[in-house]
Amino acid sequence: MDSPHIILFGIFAVVSYFIVTDESVAAAFVYAFKLVNTNIKRQWWWLTNNPRNPVVKYMMYRKNLKLAKELRAKIDKYYEENK
Repeated sequence: MDSPHIILFGIFAVVSYFIVTDESVAAAFVYAFKLVNTNIKRQWWWLTNNPRNPVVKYMMYRKNLKLAKELRAKIDKYYEENK
């Protein structure tokens, strides 16, 4: 193993030791992991639903165009039946 791997393994070993021996450190580790996970999910949601994103704009445009065509067909059918 080269030097960077040994350093990373040493850090992992020290963190693991503190997590196993102290409950508060383990709770803090779990909290930090949940916090990071939540922030990643929030960023992902924002990237996929932000209306300023051109891909999202296009998807909304297509969905609204499809809905408009369906509504126009229903309205035309209603007027044809009720003449």
